[in-house]
Amino acid sequence: MSSFAVPLSGLNAANTALDIVSNDLANMSTTGYKDNTVSFYDLLSQSVGGGSLQVGGGVSATQSEAQFTQGSIQQTGGAFDGAIQGNGLFVLQNAAGGTEYTRAGNFQLNADGQLVTGNGQFVQGWSSVGGVINTSGAIGGITVPSNSLQTPSATTQFSLSMNLQADATVGTSAASFSAPIQVVDSLGQTHDLTVNFTETAANTWTYTVTVPGQDLTAGTAGTPSQLATGSLAFDGNGNMITPAPPGQVAIKITGLADKASDMNITWNLFDSNNNPTITQFAAASTLSGSTQNGIAAAQVTQVSLSNGGSIVAQFSNGDTQVIGQLALASVSNPNTLISVGDSNFEVGPNTATPVVGVPGTGSLGTIEGGSLETSNVDIATEFTNLIVYQSFYQANSRVISTQEALIQDLLNIGPQQA
Repeated sequence: MSSFAVPLSGLNAANTALDIVSNDLANMSTTGYKDNTVSFYDLLSQSVGGGSLQVGGGVSATQSEAQFTQGSIQQTGGAFDGAIQGNGLFVLQNAAGGTEYTRAGNFQLNADGQLVTGNGQFVQGWSSVGGVINTSGAIGGITVPSNSLQTPSATTQFSLSMNLQADATVGTSAASFSAPIQVVDSLGQTHDLTVNFTETAANTWTYTVTVPGQDLTAGTAGTPSQLATGSLAFDGNGNMITPAPPGQVAIKITGLADKASDMNITWNLFDSNNNPTITQFAAASTLSGSTQNGIAAAQVTQVSLSNGGSIVAQFSNGDTQVIGQLALASVSNPNTLISVGDSNFEVGPNTATPVVGVPGTGSLGTIEGGSLETSNVDIATEFTNLIVYQSFYQANSRVISTQEALIQDLLNIGPQQA
């Protein structure tokens, strides 16, 4: 009866192949879905007539493998959407604590501020501790802090990038210039300091640093309070020669009206390469830039996944802070991963050990924020496969019909009735 068993194995294999193609087509719009290729293998042949003739045993059960080719990247604008460009998979932890992997980056925050997939698996990576992310440590779930207020940090240093007019005449308006700089105290309150420059002789300027009187308990509203004073000297090429590098001016602010801690600020007249930040050339006195290291109190206005896989918080004062970093896993033979549904995979018995790292390092691809990877199913290929497997099924059906007809003919052989 092997004549029936052989085409029956073909029917089973063709039916399974059609199921696989149908599943691929059903997931054409599934984010990060990977299509499957179908493989067939012939069964062990049996020898007939002392080995001079071998008859095949049919076809084996159909096998399939997910194909991890790159899907197209589609921009979505979703705050926590991420698409992998290149090699790698997102790392997830399921409710049972097991590890799963996916290419689908349509993430969201749950009620506890944890970054999760649409079905609740926890996205793995590194979280900021004290403003620092240690990607050398173990990965874990990423949680966006519930405290939406940015802790203030008092100003300890500032600098002014500017030019003082070399050809100004002492006593004229051109010989005076004021530069503002805003600093932050320990409570996050800002204070507007003013640095007043006055030319006293050729290549020589004095300066005074003041703060509004109302900012100090001992000050007078409407009258600036002086914090520091000194002088600057320049050579014939417009370069500062006094003070000499590092050229730091100490500014102390005590008795702040808002009860913040006293401030000790260093005004840096030279940069890290000992180049002066103030010049004296024959051009109008101009402030071209200023920097200070204080951080004012601010509210979080947005948290999102950015390019590279970092979770970035944006604050109302314009500052940004990285609070998390997504991890990626590289698997050298991803086609051995086992699908567990929800567009997720887990390692199989023949899967190489996944290597976890930072996106964009080693063999790992990059992450594009606000984007998703679409399914890599090709409709033309799948429709072609449908036609092939349909013909495969019909051919094996015809073999069974033929065998049935032959047996019927055999049964019809018998003594003829008179």
